Amino acid sequence: VQLQASGGGLVQAGGSLRLSCVGSGRTFVGYLMAWFRQAPGEEREFVALINWSGGTTDYADPVKGRFTISRDNARNTVYLQMNSLKPEDTAVYYCAAGYWSDSKRLTGTYTYWGQGTLVTVSS
Repeated sequence: VQLQASGGGLVQAGGSLRLSCVGSGRTFVGYLMAWFRQAPGEEREFVALINWSGGTTDYADPVKGRFTISRDNARNTVYLQMNSLKPEDTAVYYCAAGYWSDSKRLTGTYTYWGQGTLVTVSS
C-alpha cells in the first residue's frame, strides 16, 4: 500500500484544516488507519485512529473534541478534520496503515506510512 497525504498548510489559531490520505496499490479496507504527527525536535506521536469499518475511533487527549478521523473505503481515503487549531498543533502529519493490535497507538504497529504533510498554526 502506498499512502499519499495532503491538505496541510498555514492557518491561524482557531482555524480549520482537513487532511486527506489516499491509498493506492491495494485496497486498505482491512487496515487500521491512523494519523501521527511530529513537531520539530520531538518524537512522532499518535493523533487518531480508525478501524477498518469506521465504527471504532480513538484520539489522543490533546486533540479530543477538536479533531475527527473518518474514512471512505470506496475511495481508499482517510481524513482528519482539524478544528479549533492551536499553535501547539504545528507539526508534520503522517498517515499510516497497519493491523489492529493492543499497541495500536504505537508507531511500530503500522507497516505503511505516507510522506507527511506540514501543518503550521500561527498565533
